[in-house]
Amino acid sequence: MKWAPHLLPEDRAEYERLLDEALRTASDRPELAAVGRRLDRSQLRAMALGAAALISTAAATEYALYVRLREEHRRPSGASVMASVLGGTGDGATPGAGFGVVVTVLTPILAGTAALVLLLLGYVLKMLDPPPDLAAPLLTAGCFFAAVTAAGLLVAAIGLLVTALRNRPAETAAARGPGGALPDELSRAREAWRHALLERGIVPFLREALTEREPDRSPGGSHTPAENLPLPLPLPRPPGPGLTGRTLAGNGTATPEPGSE
Repeated sequence: MKWAPHLLPEDRAEYERLLDEALRTASDRPELAAVGRRLDRSQLRAMALGAAALISTAAATEYALYVRLREEHRRPSGASVMASVLGGTGDGATPGAGFGVVVTVLTPILAGTAALVLLLLGYVLKMLDPPPDLAAPLLTAGCFFAAVTAAGLLVAAIGLLVTALRNRPAETAAARGPGGALPDELSRAREAWRHALLERGIVPFLREALTEREPDRSPGGSHTPAENLPLPLPLPRPPGPGLTGRTLAGNGTATPEPGSE
């Protein structure tokens, strides 16, 4: 099956549904009345799936508009992302949720900076001869803040993953609007694409497949009627007892061989 490059995987199932709908309602369309006589539904469906790249280009303009509007509705705004990270995902978020997220984000940054400074100072002091007594505590403190940085990064990564999984259903519902329905503009674009794909792509392809002419069977073609074939020549008869030393001509009559008489 060859899909069009611009047809996204999530929309290929919609193409197959439209194709099945066109084949199911073929009896309601006069131009598809020959379905089942010359080609059955399974043959037509296989042909249309094989030519999906060609058929879907008939509605390429409507499909591009539909995809653009769908991506715009799916993409959350910057304000909603910041609010979900700092203040929770809804109106019922607790007042301390934002503070906890800020602490989780800032802890790895501050701890990592402190670990870098302390370790750098500790190793520099340790290079002196003799090393001061302050070098060992600085290295110990640097190792501690490095461990805090690693733990903070792990907690922050888990928190971001949980927040993304928790906000995904809410973003999908917000993109669809109240009641789970698509916005009017997006719904109109989707119906326009489906109508164009059905009426300008699938139905004309099925009509052309049904009205395609049979191979040429005229006398001038490769097929020759049986009555125009030349008759075969009569087979030669075997020589009888009195025809020794004679040969048979092409018409089956005996002729004497030269020098036989």
